[in-house]
Amino acid sequence: MKSLLFSRFLLLLPWVLIVIIVLDIDSSRAPLPALAPRGGGGGGGGSGGARPAAARAPPRRRPEAALPTIYAITPTYSRPVQKAELTRLANTFRQVARLHWILVEDAAARSELVSRFVAGAGLPCTHLHVPTPRRYKRPGLPRATEQRNAGLAWLRQRHQHLPPPQPGVLFFADDDNTYSLELFQETYNGMWVDSLLFDWQNYVLKVKLGRV
Repeated sequence: MKSLLFSRFLLLLPWVLIVIIVLDIDSSRAPLPALAPRGGGGGGGGSGGARPAAARAPPRRRPEAALPTIYAITPTYSRPVQKAELTRLANTFRQVARLHWILVEDAAARSELVSRFVAGAGLPCTHLHVPTPRRYKRPGLPRATEQRNAGLAWLRQRHQHLPPPQPGVLFFADDDNTYSLELFQETYNGMWVDSLLFDWQNYVLKVKLGRV
């Protein structure tokens, strides 16, 4: 009988020691500090609570009606990645206020792919087409010149029938490029030129009151 009780005592002894150790550890822990109340507490003068940072005022934006229209001329041609690259451009242009997209195909007729894309682009868009003559497709010659000129001709014809003044910004946007929205904010404040259209020896940019 005694041996049975002694064996049971030995079985229970490790568990009793474990419980005692756990209780001793919990009692020796330091109490957690009290959390400071949230919020600034208008009249409270306590120095312990951290005050929330003041909300930063959003940057002022010019009213959309006061912004000039950006006319983006994009030459494009048929290739496997054409729709993917046009989709990337459209996703950017949809976030720009007052932008009109002039999409010019290098083709003798409008393609069905680009026509469907323009119909679902979700932004003001003009779809033109003009083929590049074979003699201008040689290596070393500027590309997409015919398409850019077609976009400029459409723009001139459009503004001849609009009452002045009609402020606008011209922007050449190739379909294989990626553009940041910050670029269009700078476009509203300045002027962009194309090196193929001007004689840089006789062309000078002037800055007046922070504007080009």
